Amino acid sequence: MNNESLENQELNFNNRIPLDELQQAIAKLKLQLNKVIIGQDNFIELLITALLANGHVLIEGVPGVAKTITAKLFAKTLQTEFSRIQFTPDLMPSDVLGTSILSLKTSEFEFKPGPIFSNVVLIDEINRAPAKTQAALFEVMEERQITIDGNKYKMQPPFMVLATQNPIEQEGTYALPEAQLDRFLFKIKVDYPNQEEEIEILKSHHNRKGTPPEVQIEAVLSPTSLKHLQEQIQEIIIEDKLFNYIAQLVIKTRNHPHLYLGASPRASIAVMNASKAMAAIHGRDFVIPEDIKKVLSPVLAHRIILSPEREMEGVTPENVIEMITNSIEIPR
Repeated sequence: MNNESLENQELNFNNRIPLDELQQAIAKLKLQLNKVIIGQDNFIELLITALLANGHVLIEGVPGVAKTITAKLFAKTLQTEFSRIQFTPDLMPSDVLGTSILSLKTSEFEFKPGPIFSNVVLIDEINRAPAKTQAALFEVMEERQITIDGNKYKMQPPFMVLATQNPIEQEGTYALPEAQLDRFLFKIKVDYPNQEEEIEILKSHHNRKGTPPEVQIEAVLSPTSLKHLQEQIQEIIIEDKLFNYIAQLVIKTRNHPHLYLGASPRASIAVMNASKAMAAIHGRDFVIPEDIKKVLSPVLAHRIILSPEREMEGVTPENVIEMITNSIEIPR
């Protein structure tokens, strides 16, 4: 029996967790985004997976492949606040987080929140800001709060960072530190569309006749509904043998001859949470090995560092992840 028929057979089981509401919400999200975004089905599915798993996403691709517009339209499908921050070399931490200003009325300092205080935050060209500004994101991405002048300010849920970066332009860019990369659930690489998709993009753009794409998108998910769906994801069932499978995959990165740096336990947790969300998206209340394999590369590729020799030979992190996946027996 092949994997497809096995998966179809599993879908016939009665779910112990009611996923009807989640399925309807996902269908509505995809319907809205597919009005404008063409040929990026995997990108959209991973964005929805990250949303349900309450994780942040780093989006990498050359200019013009709809990284920013997809992130903006994705945010518009949610009935939440949205802010966009353009990272530049002269951007300071206070430009992102906010700052305390002396009030002439009260003669006391008042905190003025920065653009990070939103629900969905799009950071454009995150690798253009210096290390000090990038480091300002460490606390807010991990703990959903910031500390300024000894005071803690909590982010209102949901809170999701979508960051874009261009892999080609190196002038005026700063490599993201490993500690910051580790805070992104996924790194999604957006490729060029194929010829058929390119033709559909041209037709869609022509038919809009100058109408902004965001006009076509409707908000379909409220913060309350989203919180309920995220709580459902936590209830998705994962068997002990799959905990062992995830641990084997991640630990293998730590002693692989092609890697200088392996993945941390945070990566194991990320694989587990993402695979639970992927299972729910496909209508199951339990994780199967294919869910884990589907999210493995987006979770691990930005968390591992190749050895200098392998990097010079043109080996990619995705190549090594595939080697590791093929070397470990899939539990059944």
